[in-house]
Amino acid sequence: MALHIPRGVLQSMMKDGAKHFSGFDEAILRNLNAAKELAHMTRTSYGPNGMNKMIINHIEKLFVSSDAATMIKEMEIQHPAAKILVYSLQMQEQEIGDGTNFVIILAGALLELAEELLRMGLSPTEVIEGYEMACKKAIETLSGLVCGKVANVRDESEVSAAIKASVASKQYGYEDFLSNIIAKACVATVAPSDRALFNVDNVRVAKILGSGVLGSRVLRGMVFKRGVEGEIKELKNAKVVVYSCPVDVSQTETKGTVLLKSADELLEFSKGEENILENQIQAIAETGCNLVVSGGKVGEMALHFLNKYKIMVVRVMSKFDLRRLCRTLGATALPKIMPPTADECGSCDHVYLTEIGDTRVTVFDQVHESVVSTIVIRGSSENIMDDIERSIDDGDPRLVPGAGATEIELAKEISSYSETCPGLAQYAIKKFAQALEALPRALAENSGVNANELISNLYAAHQTGDKASGFDIETGKASVKNVAECGIVDLYLVKYWGLRFATDAAATVLRVDQIFMSKPAGGPKAPEGKKRDDDD
Repeated sequence: MALHIPRGVLQSMMKDGAKHFSGFDEAILRNLNAAKELAHMTRTSYGPNGMNKMIINHIEKLFVSSDAATMIKEMEIQHPAAKILVYSLQMQEQEIGDGTNFVIILAGALLELAEELLRMGLSPTEVIEGYEMACKKAIETLSGLVCGKVANVRDESEVSAAIKASVASKQYGYEDFLSNIIAKACVATVAPSDRALFNVDNVRVAKILGSGVLGSRVLRGMVFKRGVEGEIKELKNAKVVVYSCPVDVSQTETKGTVLLKSADELLEFSKGEENILENQIQAIAETGCNLVVSGGKVGEMALHFLNKYKIMVVRVMSKFDLRRLCRTLGATALPKIMPPTADECGSCDHVYLTEIGDTRVTVFDQVHESVVSTIVIRGSSENIMDDIERSIDDGDPRLVPGAGATEIELAKEISSYSETCPGLAQYAIKKFAQALEALPRALAENSGVNANELISNLYAAHQTGDKASGFDIETGKASVKNVAECGIVDLYLVKYWGLRFATDAAATVLRVDQIFMSKPAGGPKAPEGKKRDDDD
């Protein structure tokens, strides 16, 4: 006779296979450990000397990167508490585009120190209250640490200085070169009439294998990694018409049957199609257009007539690229083959087919002014170019000192603030200040420097009133210098949103005291190593 194992009341209310965790050891500690492991993994990738992670995703694509957002996205994290940190990282990526590792490391440090407070006897509510008070104080202090501002967004040197730190964290050694070409591309897309009108989508990236990183350059306009369709390879001062449909013989919307009784009727039928298509191409040529851009295929007969009337043909496969090209040229995409009006036509200073490395590319170059710019990235491998592309994607005019200077100054101010706060929340406020030390500590550890010595030196410098003292990473020692004078700065908004998102993530994890997991849905898994069809 089988022994009956009693189930708890809560467990009996749920389906078989469901799981339930509660209490400090089962629920809270599990969540804290998962969040700490995630933070420890990304911590070694923080800063210019951070290590890369090699990730092979579910479709066996290889990623080699130190970018936290890329790592977390491709790892497909499943633990529910760790996912809360992932959501905070994604919000930081969407809001700013940089500082994702900052969020994960700070949130992980907050939760690691929260475990000590919980073991001391503080309740999660008291820890959360202290963290939120400390975060509010940190944001108030942060505005007083602003050390500069991008006064003119059309000045390439000012924009370059603002984005250099973000680029250096992923491409250390190339930050001066890359920040200059990124600034040049961004400034070129800002309209003279509107200071605030900047769209990230207007800065495109084309990765072409070969040469080296220093072979990268900026083009005003767009670059497509494909050749032209017709015989004409180059045009200057082109008048352009853009079609979102195929350039070919028009097809009927419904199926029809044509009854042909003789060979003469067959010839007349084919000739009629040819005449219609030639008339359409001729009408386009009469408007003065000498470049046709097609969003679909270009038929052989249509190509013959386009060559006959000396019209250049370019095919663009992506509908999104077609829209961007319309913005670049000032054209309107037409849904069917028809002669365009003057307002629907676009213009381009120089369109040409060329080779970069061994890749044939078609370039739409707007010499004078363009709302879209393209950064042509060169590199010796696909992984290097992918990492450069991610560093370009990461780039508020306000700037704060980098290299750990801001974090140490905030930690100093919050530590002093905690001594003025009554109640048990002061312990959590002190731990928040200690958690901020994790960021310069990670910089030191990744550079092979004694972290404790660096933290002591930073505090000593900040106690003398030098708020911009940060880690001098180039000496190889635990030395400090005024990083604001050296141009090592971070964006104010990266720190502002990073503090908020990290604190919110830590508070959300600490508020969980029970975990309920339903039985996963789905049938049996397919056997591995066998073909799906037995007939093969």
